[in-house]
Amino acid sequence: MPLNRRKFLEKSAATGAGLAVAGAAAAPAQASVRPARRRYSLTVMGTTDLHGHVFNWDYFKDAEYSDTAGNAMGLARISTLVEQVRKAKGRRNTLLLDAGDTIQGTPLTYYYAKVEPITAKGGPVHPMAQAMNAIGYDAAALGNHEFNYGIETLRRFEEQLDFPLLGANAVDAKTLRPAFPPYLIKKFHVPGAPPVKVAVLGLTNPGIAIWDKAYVQGRLAFPGLEEQAATWVPKLKAMGADVVVVSAHSGSSGTSSYGDQVPYVENAAANVARQVPGIDAILVGHAHVEIPELRVVNEATGRTVVLSEPLCYAERLSLFDIELVFTGGGWEVESVAASLLNSGAVADDPRITRLLTDEHAKVVAYVNQVVGTATETLTTVEARYRDAPIIDLITKVQEDVVKAALTGTEYASLPVLAQASPFSRTSEIPAGDVTVRDLSSLYVYDNTLVAKVMTGAQLRAYLEYSAEYFVRTAADATVDVEKLTNANGRPDYNYDYVSGLRYEIDIAQPAGSRIRNLTHEGAALDDTRQFVLAVNNYRANGGGAFPYVASAKEVWSESTEIRTRIAEWVTAKGVLDPKDFASADWRLTRDGTPVF
Repeated sequence: MPLNRRKFLEKSAATGAGLAVAGAAAAPAQASVRPARRRYSLTVMGTTDLHGHVFNWDYFKDAEYSDTAGNAMGLARISTLVEQVRKAKGRRNTLLLDAGDTIQGTPLTYYYAKVEPITAKGGPVHPMAQAMNAIGYDAAALGNHEFNYGIETLRRFEEQLDFPLLGANAVDAKTLRPAFPPYLIKKFHVPGAPPVKVAVLGLTNPGIAIWDKAYVQGRLAFPGLEEQAATWVPKLKAMGADVVVVSAHSGSSGTSSYGDQVPYVENAAANVARQVPGIDAILVGHAHVEIPELRVVNEATGRTVVLSEPLCYAERLSLFDIELVFTGGGWEVESVAASLLNSGAVADDPRITRLLTDEHAKVVAYVNQVVGTATETLTTVEARYRDAPIIDLITKVQEDVVKAALTGTEYASLPVLAQASPFSRTSEIPAGDVTVRDLSSLYVYDNTLVAKVMTGAQLRAYLEYSAEYFVRTAADATVDVEKLTNANGRPDYNYDYVSGLRYEIDIAQPAGSRIRNLTHEGAALDDTRQFVLAVNNYRANGGGAFPYVASAKEVWSESTEIRTRIAEWVTAKGVLDPKDFASADWRLTRDGTPVF
């Protein structure tokens, strides 16, 4: 049975230790055996940021997934790799972990959260639970996206798993006691020697406190990874852990996207390795980057901690090969080496294909429903650096929804503006029939809509911050659109259009001095005037660290996804015609001369 929160708390109460220990894999320790020098090899496998990818399938394109690098994705491929490793290493000598972000990210996960929800009476078992149970995961850390559909959905998913969801720094907001099992301890039998005890500590992302504030505020708190690891690792060592592995839904860069809104580091995995003694390996998640092996020296002990982050969407499987030696006083970790296996090198495991063919077919049918007709093709290909009608569709829908919601309130007289980001560089709504999948590819996140009151001066600062996305480019320099954006690593989803205003972004100027000719309804923007900004919940809660928006007065919010609102808008119109939503709001300039 899975070690869920209820079982963990019952175990904690019974032992008085506040620690949950998963069952042993084999024989008890043999205290009388003291071989001079015995060895044991353990392989820890890891995935992260699966985001609902069971098969090598692109629901947005209704086709097999492919990219220019030849990657493949999906748990069905991971299952094949896992079985190969288990066969080579010995099933009893392996451990399989995940570092979080499992139940959000594809139409498959949306379908089983909203269309045919797992929370319904007699509802289905989540496809990700089915697949991960079948593959035989031992534990998974909580990711921040696990909270996107609310606590009820997460708890139901947790109940459906045959393994624990770990989160040592996910605590009850009132008692500060663990709200999820903090760790797993598993014993590995070694003939003629005491068993090897492996502890897995799960850590999640402090950003949950702002990204999903509507669900967790007052219920859960998320202290820093470093602090919680420093609390739990000594306890695990005191319990006799020979190996300590951390599964952390946190990148390794030491940076945070939310500024100082949360007093804890977002991407703290390397910090944990440096600051907390006693850790042997860290499975890294959250950042969606590929790190075969990163070696970090612990500041207190001088020992090397090995980190690895497999590529997201089940495109890679991390392997930690851990060598131990028993010298009479106990097991000691002699070496750790990390590497990656590529899902593109193997075929789907037919067990997983058979298991989830029906669920996959349901989702394919759902996303191919026709909801309207487009008069022309709309695309995001140039949306990062040109004002694109396809992004104006998002802002128009958001404006309309918020205006309707504020009708009859004291805020009804305020002008409504809207924010949107170019999430995808490949999204396209073709001329002709428009399907759910076309619209889903435009808005790939499960964000919801919030209305905030902001002043003209605050919006000016907001736009200046957004404009930092562009690389400073001299007026006489050649413009290469592939090198024009993402300055200082700023991702596309942290660049915002703002509708209802007109402005130029002068990329020849330094960051902070780029917004030019900012107007509203043909007049220079009044810094003191109030506006309502229709903004997604990620941005409204501080995601991206945009100024003023997180602290701005919230006057309305809802739980319906923006993606759903777009589909409703298109369905109601029947015809998707740019004349109904497109507007010329902004352009790039250099010293006043348009770039394009």
